[in-house]
Amino acid sequence: MAALLDVLQQSQTLAMLGGLVVLLVWEHAHPFFDFFRSDPRKRGRHAVRNLILGGLNAGIISVVFVGLWGAAAIWAEQQGLGVLHGLDVGFELPVWAHAIGAVLLLDAWTYVWHRINHGIPFLWRFHRVHHHDPHMDVTTASRFHTGEIVLSSTLRLGMILLLGITLWELVLYETLMFAVVQFHHANISLPEPVDRALRVLIVTPNMHKVHHSRFQPETDSNFSALFSFWDRLGRTFRLNDDPSTIRFGLDGWDDDGDQTLAGMLRAPLRRVEPSGESEADRKVQG
Repeated sequence: MAALLDVLQQSQTLAMLGGLVVLLVWEHAHPFFDFFRSDPRKRGRHAVRNLILGGLNAGIISVVFVGLWGAAAIWAEQQGLGVLHGLDVGFELPVWAHAIGAVLLLDAWTYVWHRINHGIPFLWRFHRVHHHDPHMDVTTASRFHTGEIVLSSTLRLGMILLLGITLWELVLYETLMFAVVQFHHANISLPEPVDRALRVLIVTPNMHKVHHSRFQPETDSNFSALFSFWDRLGRTFRLNDDPSTIRFGLDGWDDDGDQTLAGMLRAPLRRVEPSGESEADRKVQG
């Protein structure tokens, strides 16, 4: 199992780095928002801070959780545990159908988990680290508080057992999901007809820009990670007719100290005024 995990992790890493490089070049050549025209060095600092946090989280996942996920997936398969393994008994699902079911179920859970992070004050304290980036770009896809990563990774262990996910299906989902997450966080623009066609199935840049708006009704919309149809089913789909008017970030989090690695890590401990925050903050303050 260790050898298999190594190969799968290496494949994921190569896909992530390849997507990062391509999107960084695209952002540099044709940025949607020219955040860093006055001082290009700020772009470097912004990217390094986000990627260091992402690297820290990736290290924790690799050391602590990947082996646990793999062991849980193998045990569930051997014992026939979980929704998908249960279906195998009655219908003998082909491999491709099992994989599609796994990807859909994992993505549905990701949508639900994202909504929960916006609605529960304790979880929002961690998740707002992802949102208080005023210069959203492809590196923001890696910017999550370590506490959120630990919580979501622990819950994923339970989902593997509940859903009956195999190890390779988990890796397939993680690879597809993160590729799309990098894409829709990127500071790029697609022609509206192209963006509209793509968002029938996946989350696109124009769709996800709305989610990172400072305007709370927009912040609390478009929770999908890979497939966009969860927001339509959950009635949380929202568009902005002019994405160029969107202001990223959260009010009260614009000091440079908030954007440092230390500032991001201590963010859950800080109280702020509720203006510009999500519904969860109003509950915290109230």
